[in-house]
Amino acid sequence: MKTDSTLSFILLLLTCTFVFSCNEGNIQNTENLTGMYEKMTVEPPVATKKPMELKEHGHARTDDYYWLKERENPDVIAYLNAENNYVDAIMTDLSEFQEELFEEMKGRIKEQDESVPYIDNGYWYYVRYNEDQEYPVHCRKKSDLEAPEKIILDVNELAKDYDFYRAAGLTVSPDNQILAYAEDTLSRRIYKIVFKNLKTGEMLADEIPNTDGSIVWANDNRTVFYGMKDKTLRVFKIMKHRLGTDAANDELVYHEKDATFNLDIGKTKSKKYLLMASSQTLSDEYRYLDADNPDGAWVVFQPRERNLEYSIDHAGGKWYVRTNMEAKNFRIMSAEEETTQKGNWEEVIPHRQDVYVHGIELFKNYMVLTERVNGIRNIRIKSWDATEDHYVDFGEDSFVAYVSSNREYHTDIVRIVYQSMTTPSTTYDYDMKGKALDLKKQQEVLGGFDSNNYESERIYATARDGAKVPVSIVYRKGFKKDGTQPLLLYAYGSYGASMDPSFRSTRLSLLDRGFAYAIAHIRGGQEMGRQWYEDGKLLNKKNTFTDYIDCGDFLVNEKYTSKDNLFAMGGSAGGLLMGAVVNMRPDLFKGVVAAVPFVDVVTTMLDETIPLTTFEWDEWGDPHKKEYYDYMLSYSPYDQVEAKGYPAMMVTTGLHDSQVQYWEPAKWVAKLRDQKTDGNPLLLHTNMEAGHGGASGRFRSLKETAMEFAFMLDLAGKVKVKG
Repeated sequence: MKTDSTLSFILLLLTCTFVFSCNEGNIQNTENLTGMYEKMTVEPPVATKKPMELKEHGHARTDDYYWLKERENPDVIAYLNAENNYVDAIMTDLSEFQEELFEEMKGRIKEQDESVPYIDNGYWYYVRYNEDQEYPVHCRKKSDLEAPEKIILDVNELAKDYDFYRAAGLTVSPDNQILAYAEDTLSRRIYKIVFKNLKTGEMLADEIPNTDGSIVWANDNRTVFYGMKDKTLRVFKIMKHRLGTDAANDELVYHEKDATFNLDIGKTKSKKYLLMASSQTLSDEYRYLDADNPDGAWVVFQPRERNLEYSIDHAGGKWYVRTNMEAKNFRIMSAEEETTQKGNWEEVIPHRQDVYVHGIELFKNYMVLTERVNGIRNIRIKSWDATEDHYVDFGEDSFVAYVSSNREYHTDIVRIVYQSMTTPSTTYDYDMKGKALDLKKQQEVLGGFDSNNYESERIYATARDGAKVPVSIVYRKGFKKDGTQPLLLYAYGSYGASMDPSFRSTRLSLLDRGFAYAIAHIRGGQEMGRQWYEDGKLLNKKNTFTDYIDCGDFLVNEKYTSKDNLFAMGGSAGGLLMGAVVNMRPDLFKGVVAAVPFVDVVTTMLDETIPLTTFEWDEWGDPHKKEYYDYMLSYSPYDQVEAKGYPAMMVTTGLHDSQVQYWEPAKWVAKLRDQKTDGNPLLLHTNMEAGHGGASGRFRSLKETAMEFAFMLDLAGKVKVKG
């Protein structure tokens, strides 16, 4: 339940005194606050302390808020609702502005829209959005685009009875008759697989619960393979289902008993083989099966080895392998169909110290590689006969390009997507032989958007150890580099995930109000190659945090902004980043938005019952080992909260989050409230219907973005409601 009025919030506080009490001394210094925060009079909810002693390696920690893990406890729900009402009360004067931001962002979206069709197995597939509808309509046309449209799935109809709905894993049987898809109605990323007869429009009786949403058809049109999740949400089994049978009797294909590995299922580009991957951070093991023989025996491609990573695809009668074998930045190898182990691999694309190989797409005459060169993701075209080898030229220096849907093998056309911080997502068909880009569609941004009004830069900040950290920046032309204008610095910095200089229309609401938006490409990602990732994980993790701080100091010193105008944002593992940097340098930031933040690092990584723990020990370290325990404890945001001043902060989470459990940010905020000595606002908003990705639907999610932007714009003194 949410209420909009301050009175309702106060009544809720009075009825929940068994959970929390008012902290009369919490509001202290407000001379640096702006907007609504100058007159904060409503006291925040304060969670009850119920000390829990946690011991490891002879070291004891006291967790006063451990009890907030009790999801079914009415006191926990009451506390989360009270925090939501506190947000409503504090931001009540911004409600009109939030609605304006929402309508502004929604107004940039072309409501009646359609994706670029792609061809697969004789049908053209595309997604259509209708005016005033939240969800996609999946369609296809047979043979050519002039054929009548056939709606295969209207997600709006499926979602109408749910607060949250997501359809995923849509895949059509090889004979084009049956659609399999997975649905999540809780936002816990636990999917039920269902089947639809595309000829009659009827749903089949088959239903498969508790899956990861992955679905792969064998070539017999009646057998599907899927992943099953355990209680920690790890995909630990691959199962086989035959249409018309009870899912309770489905056959176990493979059980991954090593809790540090996760399973996945797929199919090769040639459609000849089914693939099963068992992977962890540092190693992979693939099995393959003839797709024409779903009851056959799976064959191990290359047995798992510590520190051997690889992925595979098949086309043209050969296997192709992307691997880090003697190649930190990865290389491409090939293997004959029956001799797949690494001793038989032959090099196709060699390892290079300055180029990171992301992946490959296979065609009859060409191999298309996605490579990161100088931190920028490029598309490289290489012919099998070695007569052609070139990069696609987009005419910009800072951009992101990637390979899109390419289901056909016998073609010289590759579908690619390009964008930059000033250029909306643009879909091209590229003629690999003629080297010609054919523009198929550019994302239409309504509301008077003109890319010529904006400017982007790529600069380099020097980290304290001398590393050069790229920073991508975009702003509206006329932005003054005199330290007077606000800047939002975003980063992630974990799992080797690279944050590319992409386009987001929502950012325009900040840029048009004087903000600059910057992405710090800090270590922990792979922007500058595999070593960039290695230097930001395990016992090097603090490089991620100091890189971000050094980027912030650089932007201040270079007059892009000032400490009074610098804002920070990160989500999930990027929320860990936010928690670490506000402990280390709270003076550097005016305001911080931490979305679904992973902040209770030590306690979570010690708990093997929590989703995603065991197979992330190679990312963060296993705290059962003292060396990692001590190091993680030294930066874990929850454990490092101190009695000192912190910047204004908005923290968001979802009750059903499967990636970062809601109690991590809830505990963190509770401890911050108890310890911090400043009078800056600290807000916790919990989406009680959603999980890690927030609200479903293309418009509803904008409500949360509008709330976060309103928070920052108000702190920056940029709130002006249009008359």
